[in-house]
Amino acid sequence: MKNESHKKVSRRHFIATAGAALVMPMILPSSIFGQNRPSNRINLGVIGMGWQGPGDTQGLMALPDCQVVAACDIDANHLAGALKLVNDHYQTKDCQGYHDYKELLARKDIDAVMIAVPDHWHELVATEAARCKKDVYGEKPLAKTIAEQQAIVRAVEKNGIIWQMGSWQRSVPTFHKAAEIVRNGLIGTVTHVEVGLPAGHADFSGEGKVAVDKLSSLPGKISDLTRVTPGTPAWNLLATDPPTELDYNTWIGPSKMEPYIAARSHKNWRWNYNTGGGQLMDWIGHHCDIAHWGLGFDLSGPSKIEGQGEFPAADAVWNTSPKYRIELKYPQDITMTIAGGYDDIKGGVKWIGTEGWVWVDRGGFDASNSDWKKGKTLPEELRKVKLYVSTNHQRNFLDCVKSRQPTITPVQVGHHSAIPGHLGYISMVTGRKINWDVKHEKIIGDPAASQWLTRDYRAPWKIS
Repeated sequence: MKNESHKKVSRRHFIATAGAALVMPMILPSSIFGQNRPSNRINLGVIGMGWQGPGDTQGLMALPDCQVVAACDIDANHLAGALKLVNDHYQTKDCQGYHDYKELLARKDIDAVMIAVPDHWHELVATEAARCKKDVYGEKPLAKTIAEQQAIVRAVEKNGIIWQMGSWQRSVPTFHKAAEIVRNGLIGTVTHVEVGLPAGHADFSGEGKVAVDKLSSLPGKISDLTRVTPGTPAWNLLATDPPTELDYNTWIGPSKMEPYIAARSHKNWRWNYNTGGGQLMDWIGHHCDIAHWGLGFDLSGPSKIEGQGEFPAADAVWNTSPKYRIELKYPQDITMTIAGGYDDIKGGVKWIGTEGWVWVDRGGFDASNSDWKKGKTLPEELRKVKLYVSTNHQRNFLDCVKSRQPTITPVQVGHHSAIPGHLGYISMVTGRKINWDVKHEKIIGDPAASQWLTRDYRAPWKIS
């Protein structure tokens, strides 16, 4: 990644070091939970235990009123690792493993689930969880397309589900303080916001390097997986049978079937538009979420979107845009730039107003007024607008499961945080400006661009 500030506080470090519990409203009786447990303990199932899932699971297991009782993954090695992680924590062998998430969700004694599957599976798992009346801690972005996100929102609201989006930056004091500075008008009238995201492709699994090493035996010494396309000797060298421990047909699931290539499977599925959304969609649910929070636009969005991006070949091993820039117009004449790979847009979120500015990222905090940098929170006399406080994202989720009050990042917030990224991508891939009807969530006057709001599902899977 080119933006080094994104690396300074990792997601796993946050989970391991997050602060004390949030005090929530009155707790409901234990009879709302499976088996009427008198301990108020929440029984949790975890679905997707390849990378993000174990970190989320450890954060939840660290809380005494949560008991992980079931784990699901379609990679046998991941599932075995998950069961060991959970059972070693509790010093039991009680956690039950599943290959089929529907079997886990059918259990009546499970109250809530953590979902950390690849983006192309979000809608199917989340809507089934909602139908089964399971509260959800779900990874961002909300889903692969806007239509799939809308399906999740409908299912969650119809079934009265508590939802926590994995946009955990809202539970970090520096992000909270920055957003409150903006909401309290300390920078004056906001005119522009800069949202800096990572660029390029990160080889999270290490399989990218393995692939490049294999390609070194071929003429030309290809060192970039964005240049490897079907029918070439390089492609033929990398496309193999999937490992026996992975149910690859199910892993591809509703997406288009394509040959197995290890370098775009676990962790690196992000760099293939068939399964992920590149750096733009991997990060939009973090920094755009914070940008919206500071603006008070949790349930709003942009009306005009114009994006540009550099794209590898559409059928390359890694085909997501490594460099992109999106210009957006919001209510109140506020403009926003979302960019990855541009030196003029610093990683993180910067709100610019008529009387000052404030910037925040995982690696730092800065502002036009040096007094704002002091302390973890603003002085009480400046906090006329007080935003929702959470100091531990997993704790907040469990408290809300009990109280039935909204979490700090409910489903509608996650939905609206991701929409600018989806629309930016549509503008980039179509090469056209997008006019968006915020209220009705429709693209105005462009039927061709509107087709990108959804995607075809491979049989037998169907969108809800």
